[in-house]
Amino acid sequence: MTRLTQFVSAGVSLLTLNLTVFAVGALETYAQSSSVSTFSDVQPNYWAQPFIRGLAARNIVAGYPDGTFRPEQPVDRDEFAAIIRKAFDKPPIRQIESGAVYKDVPANYWATRPIEEAYQQGFMSGYPGGYFRPNQPVSKVEAIVALSKGLNLTTGTSAVSVPTTTQNAVPQQTTRRTTKRPIFLPLAITSLMQPLLIPKAQAAPINAVTSSTTERQAVAANLNRPASFILTNTYADANRIPQYAVADVAAATKKNIVVNYPNPKVLNPSKPATRGEITALIYQTLVVQGKIEPLANNSPANQYIVRTTSSNHNSQ
Repeated sequence: MTRLTQFVSAGVSLLTLNLTVFAVGALETYAQSSSVSTFSDVQPNYWAQPFIRGLAARNIVAGYPDGTFRPEQPVDRDEFAAIIRKAFDKPPIRQIESGAVYKDVPANYWATRPIEEAYQQGFMSGYPGGYFRPNQPVSKVEAIVALSKGLNLTTGTSAVSVPTTTQNAVPQQTTRRTTKRPIFLPLAITSLMQPLLIPKAQAAPINAVTSSTTERQAVAANLNRPASFILTNTYADANRIPQYAVADVAAATKKNIVVNYPNPKVLNPSKPATRGEITALIYQTLVVQGKIEPLANNSPANQYIVRTTSSNHNSQ
């Protein structure tokens, strides 16, 4: 009888233990899947509130145990890598060599895995000598360059000269022909050719060149502008953008990824990026990928999204 009692007691204890483990597991799962999208220090009228709320609802960014988000706090490189890891599901494009680790990122460091994945996916890189500098604040321009490179936005973007694709544009070809004929052809021959050229022009339909055609040509011209032209015509402090970042910042600007507060025309490229700014950049990058809905047209935060002439046309 004693053995039977012990057997029953052991069975009840085992059942109780299983139920306890199940309950704890359920609580952990709920905690991971649930999200807090409102924070005590992010008021509804805060400029980045819709960006923060949108990413917090998707568990891409999180607040602190005291219920704050600290939107004005600078973001270090390790935290930026962690946000990238949560935001983007991108296959690796490069591998870390066997045994190769950053000298300043220990194996047991909390952000070791996010840092490695941010490197493998092409978003971030280390510094010469094998250092990552995880506790160094990431600047606004560094964050934009990382997102641009991770999405490979600079493909076909020229930093200092007009891309070769514009050489096939009809308006430029016409301009080159008209400027060369007076130089290489005698005036008499040019006069004799007029009867041949005029009927050809008159043969074109009257509605061949419409306003929409002109708009498309203008948009194409803007899209094919060199990166330096885009920056100088978009930012008042374009001269402060490092040369290495010109193509990436221009590409991100054309995609409406860049968000500048309080003045959209001022980038402040070397300024440490805050949690609010990083959240806005990540949000807009996900919009480009089609993974999140753009802000509502009537959202006050829309005014801080940088838009070029071509991007305005494309967003309509």
